[in-house]
Amino acid sequence: MILSPDLLLRAYAAGVFPMAESRENPDIHWVDPKHRAIFPLDGFHVSRSLARHIRRLAPKVTIDHDFAGVVNACADREETWINAEIFAAYAELHAQGHAHSLEVWDQDRLIGGVYGVVLGAAFFGESMFSRQMNGSKMALTYLMHRLRAGGFTLFDVQFLTPHLASLGAQELPRAEYRRRLALALQATASFNPMGYPPEPLPEVVVSAGAGSAETGTSQCSTQTS
Repeated sequence: MILSPDLLLRAYAAGVFPMAESRENPDIHWVDPKHRAIFPLDGFHVSRSLARHIRRLAPKVTIDHDFAGVVNACADREETWINAEIFAAYAELHAQGHAHSLEVWDQDRLIGGVYGVVLGAAFFGESMFSRQMNGSKMALTYLMHRLRAGGFTLFDVQFLTPHLASLGAQELPRAEYRRRLALALQATASFNPMGYPPEPLPEVVVSAGAGSAETGTSQCSTQTS
């Protein structure tokens, strides 16, 4: 079986996603968890310490500037589900405009990032990485701001781990996840919304997250699988 872009998109629309056992293992497994982890887009909160860090660093943030670099960085760990075929398939999805990356830079050094797949108003977060303190959290902060501006309604992060739960992720039964997925697939969203600044000011991004906390919504900030 060839892991083609069309097959990947049909799989995501059906609520399943591919994983390999390891970097060296060529076998691909389709995963359909009984419970699925998501982050509520209207409940994101930026902690005071993270807000201070973002203001102080004022990182450069780019979109789709180094997709391959982000995926390689996400796979650069002892255990990874990203093998060569998965890497190639997502690179092709990116070339077709269905997969996107967000990069966080400290001057010219890539220190954090996230990549995922877009279908309708759903963003399927595949993986994040951090090479410097708060690198992945900063990537998530800017990603959340962009997804909300673009009208997304579902942010899927696949599995709920103790780490993700401590950061605010919620677990849904399969049936409820698929209900929300079906609604998101019928809606329209944009990863590059009209009028959205190429690089929003740190204060704007931080304030947006802090503002949601004042409404009493849940707090979340994470690193995906």
